[in-house]
Amino acid sequence: MRVIARDGVHEIEIQRSRFRCALARVSDDEQAAAFIAGVRREHWDATHNCSAFRVGPDGGSQRSSDDGEPGGTAGVPMLEVLLRRELTDVAAVVTRWFGGIKLGAGGLVRAYGRSVSEAVDALGTLRRVRHTEMLLAVEHAEAGRVQNALLTASCRVVDVEYGADAVLTVQVPSDEVAPFRARLAELTAGTVEALITREVDVDVPG
Repeated sequence: MRVIARDGVHEIEIQRSRFRCALARVSDDEQAAAFIAGVRREHWDATHNCSAFRVGPDGGSQRSSDDGEPGGTAGVPMLEVLLRRELTDVAAVVTRWFGGIKLGAGGLVRAYGRSVSEAVDALGTLRRVRHTEMLLAVEHAEAGRVQNALLTASCRVVDVEYGADAVLTVQVPSDEVAPFRARLAELTAGTVEALITREVDVDVPG
């Protein structure tokens, strides 16, 4: 799955109608609904505020609204863009100010879909990759060397705590745990164990 890189807005004009797409990262249905309601309050004077969202590990919770546009001409094509781009944890609102020229059903489908697609392109996306988080207890004298070496091995060092040892919290792509353990054993002559604590999703470029 993928997520948008950042929240933001992107505006286009089609046949004198303004289409302003606002995208936001959300974690559940309630956040999505709150974002959509906020945009509608902000642009209460617009002709339409159409919306779509997908949330969940596989984008399994999804919803769309035409907000008064002919059925299936706004929310559905917006949602289809999110599906086609394999996006999740995202809410989209396309605010339209009617410019006086009717677009017809086909024109509306293309316009709302294009609005979301261009907004996604403008804001960018990240890959969501499952990582395994582990703790490593390393002697202070070796901590710097081990940490620098791990940073070149598809590993994220997200925290370091200093006590009797330096305890590194690292995250490794889950399908690379075995090679990581082999690399760690090589670096430390087998003296450091990796204790798995949890699985976590990490958003990475690409």
